[in-house]
Amino acid sequence: MKIGPGTVVSLDYTLRIDNGELIDSSQELGPLNFVFGVGRIIPGLERQLEGLQKGDERRIVVSPNEGYGPTLPEAVQQIPRGAFPSHVELKEGSMFYVEDPTGKPIPFSVKAFNEESVTVDFNHPLAGKTLTFDVKVVGVREATPQDQ
Repeated sequence: MKIGPGTVVSLDYTLRIDNGELIDSSQELGPLNFVFGVGRIIPGLERQLEGLQKGDERRIVVSPNEGYGPTLPEAVQQIPRGAFPSHVELKEGSMFYVEDPTGKPIPFSVKAFNEESVTVDFNHPLAGKTLTFDVKVVGVREATPQDQ
């Protein structure tokens, strides 16, 4: 069976960025399982998986526009230091979350800080990066109503 709409895919993968740094892998937690075509994985990876079948292995390169998007300068903002509780230790690269009006968490990272302000970045950590996936399809089956 080939990967396409209405299938459940089981995928072993490693993810590296431009400089070769390993970002993620299914090695420890086991294969990634998802329903194809419902937007649960990045578009560029999903598009290039279509038509593959169990046992296929590929190196898939995904541009920023088909991955986590470009880095947006307007997503880097300064907020008052007082917006963080005094007991919170700030470090460059630390990740925090705020909630949007619907309660959905929005992650951001600390870029810099001083006594008065904190520079935060709401860009996804992989925004602007070319992503290289080494994948092996370990299973493909028809989706059932329970999979949706």
